[in-house]
Amino acid sequence: MMKKRITWVDITKGFLMILVVIGHYPGELEFPLAKYIYWFHMPAFFILSGLFFKPILDKKDIKLMVYKRFMQLIFPYLFFLASITFVRYGMEMFSGNWDLTWYLNDLWTLAIGGRFIRGAYGVFWFVTTLFFTYLLFMWLTTYFNRMKQFIILGLFYVIAHFESIIAMQVISGKPSEAAQSIPMIWNVDVALMAIVYFAIGYYFKELWMDISKRWMGIAVFLSATAVLIDNYHIIDYRLSMKFLRYEHLILDLVIPISFTIVLVGCFQLLAEKLSLNWLRKIEKHSLSIMYLHIFADIILNDYFTYGLIGYTTIGIFIPIIVSILIKKWLPHGTILLGGFSIKKEKTSIPT
Repeated sequence: MMKKRITWVDITKGFLMILVVIGHYPGELEFPLAKYIYWFHMPAFFILSGLFFKPILDKKDIKLMVYKRFMQLIFPYLFFLASITFVRYGMEMFSGNWDLTWYLNDLWTLAIGGRFIRGAYGVFWFVTTLFFTYLLFMWLTTYFNRMKQFIILGLFYVIAHFESIIAMQVISGKPSEAAQSIPMIWNVDVALMAIVYFAIGYYFKELWMDISKRWMGIAVFLSATAVLIDNYHIIDYRLSMKFLRYEHLILDLVIPISFTIVLVGCFQLLAEKLSLNWLRKIEKHSLSIMYLHIFADIILNDYFTYGLIGYTTIGIFIPIIVSILIKKWLPHGTILLGGFSIKKEKTSIPT
C-alpha cells in the first residue's frame, strides 16, 4: 500500500512540475491556462509536503530536524543561486557591463530573495517559504495542543489575508510591484498562508491518501463551477502566493483544495492502471527543473524560436541533463540536489 501511495505522489508532483514550467511561459496563451494553473499548483505542493510531515516526539530532535531541512532545502538553494549568478555575471561582463554599482545592487536583491528576485530566479521564493513553513509547523505541533494549533493557524490565515489586502487594495497597482512595497526577506511572510495548506495536507492525511468517490464528485463540481462562473465574469479569482495575492477568505481554501483533490484523485486512479514512469522521472529531477527551467529559456531564446511546447520541453529536459551531470560529476552531487539524509546514531551536529 505504501508503494502505491508513493507512486501517485511522485507522478502528481511530476505533473505539477510540468505546470510550473508552463506557468512561466513568457508568451501569450490563447486559453487562460496560466490563470487556472495558479489557482492551485503552488498550494498543491504545500499540501503534498504537509502530507508527509512527521511531528517531533522528542524536543531534543528539533535541532537535528532543522539541520536536516536546512541541508535538504537551503543548501541546494544557495548552490543554484550561486551557480546561476556566476553564469549571469559572466554573461554581463562579456557583454561589457563592468558597473560595480549594478553588481552590488543585484547582490543585495539576491540576498533579500523572495518576491524581489525575478527573471531566472522567479521560483526561488518557494523553497525558502517551504523551509520556514516547515519550521513554523514544527514549532506549532511541538509546543501546542491540537485546539491551539487550529486557533493559531486561523490567526495566521487572517493575518496573511490582511497583509494581502494592504498590498492589493491599499497600495494597489501591479501585484508584483504592490507586494514589493512590503519589505520581507526570503518571502517569510508567505509562510503564514502556506502553513495553512501545509496543515491541510497533514491533518487530513486519510482523505488525501485515498480520495473517495464522494469527495471526488464534490471537488469536480466545485472546480467546474469555479471555472464556469469565472468564464462568465461572475468572479475574477486570482491567486499568486509569491506576490501576496490572496484576497478571498473562502475561495482561497475552496478553489485550491478542490482542484488539488481532483488532481490527486485522478492520479491515484491512473497509478493503479498505468506506470507513468516518465512523470516519476520528472519528479526525481524536480529540484533542478524548478531552479533551471527559466534560466534555460533565457540562455536559449536568443538563438532559437519556439512556442509553448518547445519552451516546456527545454525547461524540463535541459535541467534533467544538468541534474544527472551534477549527481555524477560534482562532489556530494546528491546533497546539492536535495538528497541529504541523516542517521541519528551516526551523525552529530556541529555546535
